[in-house]
Amino acid sequence: MKVFIGMNRVLKAITRATDKVHKQYGLTSGQFAVLEVLLSKGPMSVGQVQNRILTTSGNMPVIVKNLEKRQLITTHPDKHDARKRNLQLTDAGRTLIEEVFPQNERVIKEHLAVFSSEEQALMVRCFMRFGGNKWNDL
Repeated sequence: MKVFIGMNRVLKAITRATDKVHKQYGLTSGQFAVLEVLLSKGPMSVGQVQNRILTTSGNMPVIVKNLEKRQLITTHPDKHDARKRNLQLTDAGRTLIEEVFPQNERVIKEHLAVFSSEEQALMVRCFMRFGGNKWNDL
């Protein structure tokens, strides 16, 4: 239980700090996550984004609608499957996430700096053992 409680406390502290960064730009953590995955992985379907950012299917329509309203992403039907909607960053969305992402990363690194690089590498190895092949997708 100590491991679980400790991981949870670390994650909550980092999340509180990164939420402040997102809030400065009028973003929720979910909206930031969608913009970040589209920046790093390129256009993809709503379902693919949902799986990458680990959010619920009920939350995705709200996130997508709000990002579209702010003209940060566009949606369009998939060429091969009309049931799917693909998401893509707009120029404004790309500009915003390219500004926010480095600040988000800096805050995370500052919080993790209490651990040596060896400790961080060990944690990654342990988490990979827990998550199996899922880590290859990150």
